[in-house]
Amino acid sequence: MMVYTKTYDAPPIDRREIMRYAGVRGDAPEIEAILDECLKESENKLTYKLCYGEFPVSFFVSVDSKDLKKHLEGCDKVILFAATVGIGIDRLISRYASISPTKSLLFQAIGAERIEALCDEFNSEFVGSRFSPGYGDLPLEFQKEIFRLLDCPKRIGLTLNESMLMSPTKSVTAIIGVK
Repeated sequence: MMVYTKTYDAPPIDRREIMRYAGVRGDAPEIEAILDECLKESENKLTYKLCYGEFPVSFFVSVDSKDLKKHLEGCDKVILFAATVGIGIDRLISRYASISPTKSLLFQAIGAERIEALCDEFNSEFVGSRFSPGYGDLPLEFQKEIFRLLDCPKRIGLTLNESMLMSPTKSVTAIIGVK
């Protein structure tokens, strides 16, 4: 199977989504001002990278997940991918954790919105929705197989620890069923 690596320019920022991830409701001009600072500081610290491969649906028949099988019903092929916005956002989250919990929270929210925006941009190239390990009954351990098939550490610098946590943390692995 061929595996490809792709980099993206920064997708458009959705401030409302960042505020939602941060748990901010209603008007909050003082938080908006801090968000502006955080967005400016994170601007050059984010990288938008992913690796992916195309596989036949039959490759996933043996996976023990009724939910994944339902998700892939009627699909001809599967796109397996891993995406990350890089270690820079993790460093900002850590740096501000003790000196400015508000900024640390906003960097968390920025990272969450950025990785979702990257995944949405990639996903828009295909007709089908994404399904990740840990959704429904698809075991989180399935990430090991994704990492093996895509060689994520070599291709995009994404690693997986024994607890199934990825580093950088603002990363996603997923399966897209294509009809």
